[in-house]
Amino acid sequence: MLERIQKYRRDLHQIPELELELPKTQRYLQEALRDLPCSLSSPIPSSVVAFFDAGKKESIAFRSDMDALPVTEATGRAFASRHTGCMHACGHDGHMAMLLEFAYQLSAYYKELPHNVVLIFQPGEETPGGAEPMCKSGIFEQYHIKRIFGFHVWPMLDKGVIATRRNEFMARSSEVNIDITGKSAHAAKYQEGIDAMEIAARYLLDLYTMEQEELSAETYRLLRFGLLKSGTVRNVVSNAARMEGTLRAFQDETYQYMKKRMLELAKPYEEQGAVFSFDINTGYPAVMNDAALVDQVLKLDPNIVLLEKPEMISEDFAHYQRRVPGVFFFLGTGTGIALHAHNFDFDEEALEAGVREYCKLSRME
Repeated sequence: MLERIQKYRRDLHQIPELELELPKTQRYLQEALRDLPCSLSSPIPSSVVAFFDAGKKESIAFRSDMDALPVTEATGRAFASRHTGCMHACGHDGHMAMLLEFAYQLSAYYKELPHNVVLIFQPGEETPGGAEPMCKSGIFEQYHIKRIFGFHVWPMLDKGVIATRRNEFMARSSEVNIDITGKSAHAAKYQEGIDAMEIAARYLLDLYTMEQEELSAETYRLLRFGLLKSGTVRNVVSNAARMEGTLRAFQDETYQYMKKRMLELAKPYEEQGAVFSFDINTGYPAVMNDAALVDQVLKLDPNIVLLEKPEMISEDFAHYQRRVPGVFFFLGTGTGIALHAHNFDFDEEALEAGVREYCKLSRME
């Protein structure tokens, strides 16, 4: 098993591609699956779907992302990226290798299963999002998919450890850009201006107070800004400020509440003459693991670790869970190297645990 996994992962690691245009990756997957007893299709460009038909009415699905990142690799590995400025720095090469090896294992027993099996290789997870168009392609209806599973390698867990949790798992995330327009004036006559810098500073603290004090401590959420830019010279009141941050939550009502309050808290400053312009993108929904399905999984494998808290990063696997019950897992690599780092790497032995878990999950009633 390990030899095949290593080959898959290291081959794919050398040909990273971005977003929704992954022709080399798609061809590699198709060639690796071609001789297995499954039918292949491509519901959206660059995707690959492998269908193992056990002659049953319903199917279960397993998903791997395919795309890489615009990162210049610095691992020094013999199988490093051959595409300058592009790297599998988030482990998607490992996810694909796991699903390919699972396909190989599945070939020996899929006809014994109480359902068919669908393997989904999806482009565009990092950006702009491939899961939603995959859902809209009709594959869930075509194959009568009743549940779905997926993994992400996780450097902060020990190698081979599998972890998940009920309900909140990974956050809904939106980028927030706010432009504030005021009026310039000389600092000696600041009363004649509208100080966009001061307004932005006060407004930022208003937002942080709202996020901390108006929502329950038990509600997982985040509103944080990493950029506040204003002013051109020391003795002139700034006429413009820009704030860039992120809004994250799990429940839609929490997300909508914070978004509404952002607009409301701007109004007192607008009454002073400032003009606010908001650009808040939709982002991915929250990854919410089906609690009943998690319980089934834990009965199947009590060694799975239950995480105390969810992660505030996002994943477009969430779109699948809005169609059918699903569970997303973390698979420990034990390296401590951050996702998206230019030196991101891991030992492929960790992936064996993921493949074994896929095989267990495939046998669930």
